Amino acid sequence: MKNTSKLMISALLASTMLAGPVLAESHVPEGVTLAADQTFTYRVLDEHSSVDPQVVEDVSGAEIVRDLFEGLMNQDEDGNLEPGVATGYTVNEDNTVYTFTLRDNAKWSNGEPVVAGDFVYAWQRAADPALSSPYQWFIELMSIANAAEVIAGELPPTDLGVRAIDDLTFEVTLSAPLPYFPQMTTHSTTFPAPRAVIEEFGADWTKPENIVSNGAYVLTEHLPLERSVRERNPMYWDNDNTIIEKVVALVINDENVALTRFQAGELDRTEVPAGQFPRLSEEYPGIAISFPRLCNYYYTFNLSDSGPEAFKDVRVRQALALAVDRSIITQNVLAGGQPEAYTFTPAAVAGFTPPATDMQAMTQEERNAKAVELLAEAGYGPDNPLTFEMIYNTSEAHNKVAVAMSQMWKQTLGVEASLANLEWQVFLETRGNQDFELARGAWCGDYNEASTFLDLLDSRSGYNDGKYNNPELDALLAEAKMSSDVSGLYTEVEGIIAADMPVIPIYHYAGVYMMDSDVGNWPVGNVEQNWYSRNLYKIAE
Repeated sequence: MKNTSKLMISALLASTMLAGPVLAESHVPEGVTLAADQTFTYRVLDEHSSVDPQVVEDVSGAEIVRDLFEGLMNQDEDGNLEPGVATGYTVNEDNTVYTFTLRDNAKWSNGEPVVAGDFVYAWQRAADPALSSPYQWFIELMSIANAAEVIAGELPPTDLGVRAIDDLTFEVTLSAPLPYFPQMTTHSTTFPAPRAVIEEFGADWTKPENIVSNGAYVLTEHLPLERSVRERNPMYWDNDNTIIEKVVALVINDENVALTRFQAGELDRTEVPAGQFPRLSEEYPGIAISFPRLCNYYYTFNLSDSGPEAFKDVRVRQALALAVDRSIITQNVLAGGQPEAYTFTPAAVAGFTPPATDMQAMTQEERNAKAVELLAEAGYGPDNPLTFEMIYNTSEAHNKVAVAMSQMWKQTLGVEASLANLEWQVFLETRGNQDFELARGAWCGDYNEASTFLDLLDSRSGYNDGKYNNPELDALLAEAKMSSDVSGLYTEVEGIIAADMPVIPIYHYAGVYMMDSDVGNWPVGNVEQNWYSRNLYKIAE
């Protein structure tokens, strides 16, 4: 971005800040008075992985990317699809060719038009082995023609099944019909990318002084491990209907410190510390809130060649899973409305009801007895105690859950589990390199369909960090992608997971927040929690 362009945008930003609350009242209920200061400040646990749409891999990073960039489709407050850069799409008779029509007033923050070629470049870039995107596999999950071959390096990225018919027409060819394909276009991996900027600055293209984006906000400041700031993008096609002027994400590792800062008025949103929701909901009715999330929380066994020999024995994995008293974790440790997990897929997912499992039907006493029996059969006991290390990323809540699990195993099974907490980036690298024995895992759905969870255990998944490999499971998931009736197939997959226990499901998430009463329009009805700052507003107190 040239200096003249920066000056022009700075001037437009200044003028828009003055006019914003006057211009943008389309999603504000009648009678609401807007605050003079339209700044939304919230807490994040860790430094985000990236703000590059094709590289970002964590929830907090994706929240920033959804503000900075806009894809083909967005979600409304209830998670329904709505137009983004695309005004709509058509699909051919066999549902294998999608044609998206782009709006003619979508622009990059440097004033250049957003065109179909920007999506072609971004999707090819995501699949290109040269980038090594952690979400490269997502392109294959979308069933885009030639995706597997491009990712494997057998075909060039230009052979991926995407093309620009003209500047405002983007065509995608699938290798097979995929009923939920349109929903997948709300994911950051599919957002457009500015080729010229990336080629000019390389890995530095996402720095505030270099980045060019097409969303409702631009990145104006980033201090690693401290804060990230985004401000309104005057070039955004719907800027007149944006109210929030500035969004500040503060990295605060300690959730109790974050709560104190919330109570001091420094934050508009933060997570409720583990175990404190009952008290805070009484003290702060309507401010301490809990609602269902499309996320799971689990521990994954390292089943790769570098993993412990003990975990190769399914009886050991089953024993450890059985001996976890999930009710203590959800009701006493967390106490925020999180449901216990006996399946990998959360109940909040659309169109699929997770099956009841044998473990779920047992009492905890029966589970413990079965766990003792299985571990003894596997050769472990007082004379040969099972020992291993469990890792998690730094967080008081994660620590409390890990401590509770290790104590349950010690008391019930005599297992010695040592604990290690790692900083987020180190944790991701350690887990991704299979340099662990038992590791915390969590997944928030990339789209609202059961496959977004079950595909994690496909042997080819980029996030199958435990390297679980079951050909039967792989085949069922492949069949589901071509089937119009997937419920039975997904039930079979959950049955395999329950029997093999490559992971230990612990609980399914709830959104447990302290949310300032002056924040309007937070999308509690969207279980994916794909929120956009442009849809929020601050109410005068």
